[in-house]
Amino acid sequence: MIDRASLVERLAWGLVPAAPVPFRGTVLDESAQRGYARWMAEHPVAGVAVWSHSGRGPHLSAEQRRLVLDSWREALPDRVLVAGARDITMAIEARRGRADALLAFPERNDPVAYHARLGRELPVIAFWLYEAAGGVAYDDATLHRILDLPEVAGIKVATLDSVMTFQRLAAILRSHPDKLLITGEDRFFGYSIMAGARSALVGMGAALPDLQAGLLRACAQSDWARFHRLSTLCDRLAEATFIPPMEGYVRRMLWAAAADGAIPAEACDDPWGPPLPSEERLAVERAVRDARSAGG
Repeated sequence: MIDRASLVERLAWGLVPAAPVPFRGTVLDESAQRGYARWMAEHPVAGVAVWSHSGRGPHLSAEQRRLVLDSWREALPDRVLVAGARDITMAIEARRGRADALLAFPERNDPVAYHARLGRELPVIAFWLYEAAGGVAYDDATLHRILDLPEVAGIKVATLDSVMTFQRLAAILRSHPDKLLITGEDRFFGYSIMAGARSALVGMGAALPDLQAGLLRACAQSDWARFHRLSTLCDRLAEATFIPPMEGYVRRMLWAAAADGAIPAEACDDPWGPPLPSEERLAVERAVRDARSAGG
């Protein structure tokens, strides 16, 4: 198990895809899941997040969560595995399954104590999520108290579309220089990195991870021409996948992963997401194809 400081070091300037789970109808496709993990291992990712919102963690059975975590741990033995945790039961499952860190689902009731309790199992990444997706708008004082906890390595910020909120939270992180600001902003990915994020944990990373990892490296190396080109490609992918109905992004990212060769075309169902028209799949596939042809 790695400690908090090592976690920050290993995630800095790295991409952590929030991986969806391939289903065929309502059945988890175990073969596709294991193949997806092996495929991702061939790409320059710092790690993978499982059981997150993208990975439908709270909806999966304990056995399904174990299968998913085992497949990623087997495929990525030396990279960081972040497991979503809504409660202490999931946190204990994650520790026993050899996860390295927890992504704490937002909590309204005594969030500071909640993060401290999770941190007794594994290092914790806090999560600022926009309220329409079930998040909690922690006030500044609460955020400072969460970030003061020694168990907390940093915070993932996913506002969806509020640059002003992201800027406010980035300013708070400047008071905690040993903690990591992690972007979850698929719709303004490049800007969020320029605004202070030093790592990314994003649903968009489920496909074209080399493109997004390259963008982070370009920023770290001040290679602004490459950064601008890759940021533009990321924006185009997000414009095809993170659109209303927003809950459909999980299925869209499965489509993108299939178009990228990561999973079978038939293993792209999301039992908990809304139905989507076939035209949207064509748009997602076109976005992936265009990114590849542009050298992403």
